[in-house]
Amino acid sequence: MSRTDAPPLPEPLRVPVADSHTHLDMQESTVEEGLARAAAVNVTAVVQVGCDVEGSRWAAETAAAHPAVHASVALHPNEAPRIVHGDPEGRPGHEAREPGGKAALYEALAEIDALAALGHVRGVGETGLDHFRTGAGGMAAQEESFRAHIEIAKRHGKALVIHDRDAHADVLRVLADAGAPERTVFHCYSGDAEMARVCAAAGYFMSFAGNVTFKNAQPLRDALAVVPTELLLVETDAPFLTPAPFRGRPNAPYLIPVTLRAMAEVRGTDEDALAGAIYDNTARAFDF
Repeated sequence: MSRTDAPPLPEPLRVPVADSHTHLDMQESTVEEGLARAAAVNVTAVVQVGCDVEGSRWAAETAAAHPAVHASVALHPNEAPRIVHGDPEGRPGHEAREPGGKAALYEALAEIDALAALGHVRGVGETGLDHFRTGAGGMAAQEESFRAHIEIAKRHGKALVIHDRDAHADVLRVLADAGAPERTVFHCYSGDAEMARVCAAAGYFMSFAGNVTFKNAQPLRDALAVVPTELLLVETDAPFLTPAPFRGRPNAPYLIPVTLRAMAEVRGTDEDALAGAIYDNTARAFDF
């Protein structure tokens, strides 16, 4: 079996669940094929997340065309310094661009603001901070963009979807300083148990991805164990972070049952009860 082959469909869940964060536009299958495979295993709703203006437009259009898709729109944290500085340190596969300065960032944010006003757009994100790829020169642009997204989410009453990579303290600082929206989601939660308690006290949702199944991810499992059930979500972040035992192969929403079953085992809870709670939490977080 090639590592480029899609994993097989897992046993269907008995209770419907939602994928709180996916990138259908980065997956090989068509939207229709991806949704059909997901539905076959009882993953009945997905949140399609934009990472730049073009991807956010696509997310909004796809959500408008498919009732099972809910859109979230944003400039990814690594996109902001690329816009301002022509910074090549961004998402893999993106070429360097000419510096656009603050004016170009404001123009892009205005487009995100307009998309966020649409009824079928349920979230603003993924936004936040990424200290892994962006050097010190890009941090100011990231934080300015993050703060703008927070205001956009609050203005339109949408969920805020957080990308936090190696930036836990700074993300929490900005949220506290700017005032987090009523519904804030830490996508692909990557903190430890102590941070999970801080997020829970603030009422932030925490979404766990396939990396919670990785052998070296015990701190994530420790965090998962202490998250209040009412703040817990599950996601694929597909095509990335494919859960074990399929790590390294293409991810897609239909693999949510693999991660959810691993989460139920960590928490010592019933699979059906967890799926039902997570679906309700996702619907509450994204207001669908």
